[in-house]
Amino acid sequence: MTDQTLIENNSHQVTSQTLAERDQAVIWHPYTQAQTATPPIPIVRGEGVYLIDEQGNHYLDAISSWWVTIHGHAHPYIAEKVAEQLKTLEHCIFAGFTHPPAVALAERLLRIIPSNQQKIFYSDNGSTAVEVALKMCIQYWSNRGITKPKVLAFHHSYHGDTFGAMAVSARSAFTTHFENFLFEVDYIDLPSANNIETLKSQISNLKSELAAFIFEPLVQGSGGMLMYEAKYLDELVQHCQKENILTIADEVMTGFGRTGKLFASDYLQQQPDLMCFSKGLTGGTMALGVTSCTQKIQEAFLSDDKLKTLFHGHSFTANPVACSAALASMDLIEKPETMQNIARIGEQHASFMRKTKGHPKLKDIRQTGTILALEWKTSEGTSYFNQLRDNLYNYFLEQKVILRPLGNIIYILPPYCISNEQLTYIYSKIKEALEKF
Repeated sequence: MTDQTLIENNSHQVTSQTLAERDQAVIWHPYTQAQTATPPIPIVRGEGVYLIDEQGNHYLDAISSWWVTIHGHAHPYIAEKVAEQLKTLEHCIFAGFTHPPAVALAERLLRIIPSNQQKIFYSDNGSTAVEVALKMCIQYWSNRGITKPKVLAFHHSYHGDTFGAMAVSARSAFTTHFENFLFEVDYIDLPSANNIETLKSQISNLKSELAAFIFEPLVQGSGGMLMYEAKYLDELVQHCQKENILTIADEVMTGFGRTGKLFASDYLQQQPDLMCFSKGLTGGTMALGVTSCTQKIQEAFLSDDKLKTLFHGHSFTANPVACSAALASMDLIEKPETMQNIARIGEQHASFMRKTKGHPKLKDIRQTGTILALEWKTSEGTSYFNQLRDNLYNYFLEQKVILRPLGNIIYILPPYCISNEQLTYIYSKIKEALEKF
């Protein structure tokens, strides 16, 4: 058989298969048990709130494709800015070099995040932004000759899938196989009027060991869209800072308008020492992570001793195209109509919540800003592997709505361009599901 014949045969084999079949032959998908999963839906185009498959079916993306696509799919303005950057500079090593998009984005971020944040460190995604923050905190103490071997986190927390991020997340099905490799973490309950003084006492008892306290402000995402009040988080942050414990706000999910303000930390009086961003940072267009910190944090790394350097970096650190996408996304989020849309979505959610609260099938319904969560009553609890989860997921897909339940918890986290009519359609399908399951 000649080389040309092989090429022709391989070409024919590829073109005679569907996209889903080709995918299954070569790709391993995230959070997917390949032996039992249905074939992936072949998406060929995005437009606003919709993902469109090769048959022309429109799926309403009610979760912003894992919470990233805040302005809608294939936004022409972001695409234009990305195209411009690609013609100028596609990438540049970031150790010993810099470039305009990275500097402009850092300057712009520091103008809108809490005012104590002074330095920006770039990485690739939410997990790596958390890894950077943890390493900064641990080495901050080490550089000062102080040993603090533990981190404090909330029960039910989730901070990512790399090892440091897993370590500070709740122990769960996601971490089972790796627990012997994860460093020690102390966990506390979410704060409330009933337990705030107890939590402060717990923290004081551990203060000599705790390098940092990491938290998802106001909303715990993958833990089940669990929500809590800003005033009690404020008290915890203030107490940690009094006890000389660094604080990390993981705003990977909550940042860029999700909670009704630009950042969930904007609801706090106390400002965290470090912050983590990704997801909505580029409007879902490119992979990019950011860790910000106070001047005090960086100063602990400034030394003639090179061993006090933060030895962390990524090949694609501060990629110019990703930074340009983020700058374009910020242009959009700073438009008055974007914050108006965020408020409108929150109002629509609140109205639906009032009408639905008390439904006999629901254990709870809760909302913060553009995030609405409905918790089904079930004998299986909130397990990620709850059978109800698959039933609901498949039902909504049949209705051409993408809602990816967390066990028995359905949540809506839509792009800001979604219309009231499209929200009403989602609500109507949830009402149908409440009658059916």
